[in-house]
Amino acid sequence: MSFPGQLSVITGETGAGKSIFLEALGLALGNRADAGSLQNKAKKCVIELEFDVKNYDLRDFFVKNGLDFENPVILRREINAEGKSRSFINDSPVNLTALKEIADNLIDVHSQHQTLLLNQTKFQLQLIDSFAGTANDFELYKKLFKQLQENKKHLEELENKEKQAKKDLDYYQFLFDELNEFALDEDDVKKLEDESETMENAEFIKSALSKTSGSLGGGENNLLSSVSLLKQQLQSITKFNNAYKELFERVNASHIELKDVYNELEGEEGKLVFDPEKLNNINDKLDKINRLLKKHSVNSISELLKIKDEIKEKLQMFNSLEAEIEKLKKEITKVEASCKKQAKDISDKRKKSIGGIEKSIDAILNDLSMENAKFKIDLKTKEGLSGSGIDEVSFMFSANKGGEFKELHKVASGGEMSRLMLSLKSVLAQKRALPTIIFDEIDTGISGDVANKMGNIFSQMAGKMQVISITHLPQIASKGQHHLFVYKNDDKDKTRSFIKVLAKDERTVEIAKMLSTGKPTESAIKNAKDLLSSN
Repeated sequence: MSFPGQLSVITGETGAGKSIFLEALGLALGNRADAGSLQNKAKKCVIELEFDVKNYDLRDFFVKNGLDFENPVILRREINAEGKSRSFINDSPVNLTALKEIADNLIDVHSQHQTLLLNQTKFQLQLIDSFAGTANDFELYKKLFKQLQENKKHLEELENKEKQAKKDLDYYQFLFDELNEFALDEDDVKKLEDESETMENAEFIKSALSKTSGSLGGGENNLLSSVSLLKQQLQSITKFNNAYKELFERVNASHIELKDVYNELEGEEGKLVFDPEKLNNINDKLDKINRLLKKHSVNSISELLKIKDEIKEKLQMFNSLEAEIEKLKKEITKVEASCKKQAKDISDKRKKSIGGIEKSIDAILNDLSMENAKFKIDLKTKEGLSGSGIDEVSFMFSANKGGEFKELHKVASGGEMSRLMLSLKSVLAQKRALPTIIFDEIDTGISGDVANKMGNIFSQMAGKMQVISITHLPQIASKGQHHLFVYKNDDKDKTRSFIKVLAKDERTVEIAKMLSTGKPTESAIKNAKDLLSSN
């Protein structure tokens, strides 16, 4: 399908297959893919859209997404038999987010259900931001607000951690102090164990030292005296042979070593004093260490020291947690201030734009034969920030002269809602550089002169952008520069939908059919020709 004219119309009987075009379009623009909509589920489905964008500045999008800019821009979506899809922009694979982002800058599809969006705050604010020129400002606000929400969530998590840490702090501090009481390593514990064992066997050790010392140097017939005599005997013969001299020197060295041993034995015996209180202190210390080993289910001092370091880290983490919380609170205050300032600037600009929006909408409603209808935007400032800033908005409407303004869904009929939406889209088209807009039966509930006026508005919009209208109204169909007709034929096995461009004569017949029931009458043909010639 191609749309060479600025205003193209699509017509066809209900059920002929116009929705197939919109479904395919939606898939190419990033809507959810469903293999159930494919006729031949054994083959891959490919949908492509081609846009001429030479008059639209989209280079920033391509740079941001690492894509080469080319004109035309081709969007492609491929769906396999399992329903899995792939997306492409100018043959480069992209994710759905990128596809939807560029689609928002290329085309606006207004389907019948979209009129319901008029009552949704998000849509209302989007419209106001487009009129007010605050769309980019609001995007920045949303980023700041998202950051603020994330920071607050992180703060809540940290404060919950801190709350739990405070419960554990005293316990971990006790464990650390208990372990820190002993400046221990493996050698220290071994010394304590040796000292305990020595003191517990002090009497036996002292006796052994005394006997050994006595044998070595005590009494007349001690070992040192005997070795001294040997030394004297050898010394007397050293002058006769070097071998005797060497033997003497060896005996002399042994004598010196034995004297040292004797002196140390006496010293050790003198130092060894049984001290019950000291022994109790040592054993108490060893008992505490063994209890700590058992308490922490470890078998060595090195493992105990590792646990001590881990506990120390937890205590330090608590201190760092407090510092992190304080830092985050300052960051939240800073971001919140930026959010409030941005929201206030946006709100001020929104309020300034409201008068112009209301005036423009009222003028178009007047052109659509709603002379007494009035449109009003109720924008109120609220306390606190939200996803929409500091504004609460309601679109108000009064259809009759002197009537009370009420919310749209409470007072506007289907036809009035259609005309109001068209008015908004018409003004919006003047504010937003968008290549294409598609209206899917926005003319529901409209007929006669109003339909003709609605068609005129389509024509005006087509002066600034490409407009495609799916319609059942001859007045609107006659406005198109390019008329596509959807129909279906029955094959042997199935019904198929087709679409074709109508030639001048075919178009006259089609519009005549729309003007009458059954076979077109002469007057209907004439009326159709008059409609086409007037456009």
